[in-house]
Amino acid sequence: MTDKINVYTLTVEIGRKDGDGLPENATGAAMMCFCAAKDEAEAVRETVAILKQGGLAPLDVSSYGTLEERIADGHDINDEERGMMQRAIDENSVVVAMTSPFFDVG
Repeated sequence: MTDKINVYTLTVEIGRKDGDGLPENATGAAMMCFCAAKDEAEAVRETVAILKQGGLAPLDVSSYGTLEERIADGHDINDEERGMMQRAIDENSVVVAMTSPFFDVG
């Protein structure tokens, strides 16, 4: 294990909870987050804890790895995304980059 801090890109599926701030007719949401952490497990734990503290109901987390891992996998990472990753490092925090509500269709 290393003491180096990396930024992990995570997608968190969110369920509904009273007062969660999601649109009234949403069934849940997906949130793209960046978390500064020593390893992936810590990134997942910290992100889930912060989202729960914020009144959300995290259900599932998918990790896309560190910046280096994503580049190696061929991901195109723009300057805005890199800036949010740097903010996560600078603030030693979780940055929520995007929230996409889910809606039932039909």
